[in-house]
Amino acid sequence: MYGVDVGDRRLMRNRSWRWLRVRIFGLLSAESRLVRHFAPPDTPPR
Repeated sequence: MYGVDVGDRRLMRNRSWRWLRVRIFGLLSAESRLVRHFAPPDTPPR
């Protein structure tokens, strides 16, 4: 499982923007619900 827990404000204050960016790009490059939401598979034309 690969995810980003952004619910803990104290933890997030200790993380850099680079850390968050790397995690988001990692989620977008892996097979995930996030990818399926933003880039759904092409459906063949009818």
